[in-house]
Amino acid sequence: MATDAAAPSPVADDQGHGDQGGNSTTSIYLASAEGESGKSAVALGLLALLAATGGRVGVFRPITRSGAEGRDPLLDLLIDHDSVDVPYEECLGVTHEQVHADPEGALADIVTRYHALDARCDRVVIVGSDHSEVGTPSELTFNARIAANLSAPMVLMLKAADRTPEEIAELAEGLIAEALAAHATPVALVANRCDPAGLDDIRAALRRTGLPALCLPEEPILFAPTMAELKDALGATMFSGDPDLLDNEAMRVIVGSMTVEHVLERLTDGTVVITPADRSDVLLALVNAHTAQGFPRLTGIILNGGLKPHPMIEALVRGLKPTLPIISCHQGAYDTARTAAHTRGRLHAGSVRKVEAALSLMESHVDAEQVMRTLNVATPTVVTPQMFEYRLITRARSQRKHIVLPEGDEDRILRAADRLVRRGVADLTLLGDPDAVGRRAAELGLDLSGVAVIDPTTSEWLDEFAAIYADLRRSKGVNLELAQERMRDVSYFGTMMVHTGRADGMVSGATHTTAHTIRPAFEIIKTEPGVSTVSSVFFMCLADKVLTYGDCAIVPDPTAEQLADIAISSAQTAQAFGIEPRVAMLSYSTGTSGSGADVDKVKTATELVRQRAPELLVEGPIQYDAAVEPSVAATKMPDSPVAGRATVLIFPDLNTGNNTYKAVQRSAGAVAIGPVLQGLNKPINDLSRGALVSDIVNTVAITAIQAQQDGGGATGGGQTGAQA
Repeated sequence: MATDAAAPSPVADDQGHGDQGGNSTTSIYLASAEGESGKSAVALGLLALLAATGGRVGVFRPITRSGAEGRDPLLDLLIDHDSVDVPYEECLGVTHEQVHADPEGALADIVTRYHALDARCDRVVIVGSDHSEVGTPSELTFNARIAANLSAPMVLMLKAADRTPEEIAELAEGLIAEALAAHATPVALVANRCDPAGLDDIRAALRRTGLPALCLPEEPILFAPTMAELKDALGATMFSGDPDLLDNEAMRVIVGSMTVEHVLERLTDGTVVITPADRSDVLLALVNAHTAQGFPRLTGIILNGGLKPHPMIEALVRGLKPTLPIISCHQGAYDTARTAAHTRGRLHAGSVRKVEAALSLMESHVDAEQVMRTLNVATPTVVTPQMFEYRLITRARSQRKHIVLPEGDEDRILRAADRLVRRGVADLTLLGDPDAVGRRAAELGLDLSGVAVIDPTTSEWLDEFAAIYADLRRSKGVNLELAQERMRDVSYFGTMMVHTGRADGMVSGATHTTAHTIRPAFEIIKTEPGVSTVSSVFFMCLADKVLTYGDCAIVPDPTAEQLADIAISSAQTAQAFGIEPRVAMLSYSTGTSGSGADVDKVKTATELVRQRAPELLVEGPIQYDAAVEPSVAATKMPDSPVAGRATVLIFPDLNTGNNTYKAVQRSAGAVAIGPVLQGLNKPINDLSRGALVSDIVNTVAITAIQAQQDGGGATGGGQTGAQA
C-alpha cells in the first residue's frame, strides 16, 4: 500500500470518542458507497493479513440481512476462513429493517454488540453494509457514523471499473468528505477492479486525496458465475455430467446459434455455450471438443428452449459419459443469454477458486508491513497458526524454488498446484501423463498454465537417470535394465530430478507410503555430511506459539546416538524456520528422579548433544509438563534455561512421538505441519495420505525454504515437459 501522504488526524465522533492519540487500533472499518466494488474479496484478504500477522482477529457485520433472508454469506465466508472461534450470532449487529425503523436505536445496539465481541479479540475487521440505502441521507454516511462510534478507522472502497483516473479521484474525494462530515477517520483507500494497464495512472490521481491508496486490478474470476449459479438463476435442471463440476466458473458465455465450425472457433477455456437442445450437431461437437486434445476446456453447456435432444442423440451423449456439466432450461435464447449475462458470481465459503483468487490478489499487490503501518496496527508477540503459515508462504515467495510433485494424477495435488501457482509460492513440475493431467485440471476448473507436466516413461531424461542410478547402486546388483524400470516409477524419477538439479526439492506421499517416498532419497540423495540419521519434525502450531516435535514419523526406536542426531537436526530445523531452539529430551522421568534403560538412553543422548553441539540449550531427561509449563518447571527444575520454555521436544521413540502429536492436534486443536524430513542432502518431504490441500501447500513452502538454505537452484535441464 502506497504511503504518499499522511492520513488526516482522528477527530471526535458522535459519542464523544476522542483522538486515538497514536495508539494502535484494534479495529478497521471497511466500507463502500456502491455495489460490485469487490468488498468481499478485499475483506477476506484484509482478514487473512491481520490473522497472519498475529493475535486473535474477529469479524463484525454491523448491518446485515434479516433472519428471514438466511445467513449472511460474507460473514459465513470470513468466519470460516480466519476469524476467531466466535459464534456467528455474536458477530452481528442489527438488520436493515432495524436501521430503517429506528436508526439511533440501531446505532446504540451496534455499539453494544461490537464491544462484546471486541473484548474477546485483539483486532476486529468490521465490514460495512452492502449497498442497500439503509439510512438517511446515505448508506456511506450511516456506516461512517458507525465507524466513528466504534473508534474504528475507515478504509474506503472504490469501484474503478469503467472509470477514468480523474473520475476515480473525484469519487474518492467525495467519499472522504462524506466520511469526515460524519466524524469518521478515513485512513486509506482501496481502488478495486482497476484496468491493469492503468494502475500507475490511478495511483497518481489518488495521491491528491492525501490518503494512502491501494490499487487492485480487475480479477474476472471473482465476478464470474459458476455453473451452479447459472443453473439456479435459470431454474434449470441437470441433463448430464458431473455435478461436482457445477462449481466451476463461467469465464465467458456465448450463444451457439451458428454452424458447428464457427461455434468451435469461438471457444476459449472456461466458456459456457448456450444452444437449443435440438441442435444435435452443436451438442455432439461441444461434448467431443471438450475432451479433444488441443481444444479449450469448457465450463458447461446450457440447452435452452425447454426441448430435449432426440432420443438417439441423448443415448449417444450418455454413452460418451461426459463429465462436462450440461443443464437444461425452458427459456428462449435471448432470455437465457440475458439471464446469464446478469448473473454475478458470489464469493462465499464454498467458492474455492474465488477465495484463492482473492487471497492471491491481495498477496500480489499488498505490502503487509506497509499496511500494518498505514493502519497503525501493532504486531502481537504471540505466534498464531495463521501467522506461522503466512510467514512460510512469504519466505517461499521471496526466492522461488522449483519443486517436483510426483503424484500428478491426484486431485489434491492438482488443487494445491493451482493454489501454489496463484500465490507465486514455487515453480512446479508434476509427474504424470500430460494429457490426463491437463484434462483433469480443466474438469476441476484449475489454472495450471506455467506448470510443467512430465511423463517419466517417455521423458528424454529416462536413459540419463537410469545410467546415474545404475552407477550409484552397482554395488547392490542394479544393472541398467533394472535401473530403467526403477526410473519409470514417479518417486524415483522425481528424486533423480532433485539429485541432478532439475528440481530443488520434492514433495510426495499423498497416495504413496512414506517408505515409497523416502526409499529413493536414501538410495540417491543420501544424508548430509555429519548426519547419520534421517528423521522428521512436525511444527505444532498452538493458539499462541509454535513448537517443534521430533521424531514423529521415521525412526521407530532410536538408539541414544540416533536420538542425539534427531535432537541436533530438529534444533537446526527449528532455527531455520525462526523458532529459537531450546531442546527438551523427553522421558517419563525428570532429572534424576527415575531410572531404567529408557531413562538411561535419554540421559546418554542428552550428554551426546551437549558434547556435539555445546551451543545448544538442552535439558533431559525431562517430562513434557516440566518442559513446557513454567509453573511445573519452577518446582521440578527451577534453574534450567530450558524447563518451562522448551520449543523443540524430542520424543524417546516413534510410538510416543506419533501418538503425542496426534493427541495434541486433535485434542488441543493444534495445526500440525509436517512431517518435515531432515538430515538428507537435498529437501525431500513426505505427506500424510490424508493430507488436505492446505497441508500440501504448506509442505511445498517448507520444501522451498529448505532449498533456499541449500543455495543454488534448479537448472531445468532443458526439458520443460507439456503444460497442463
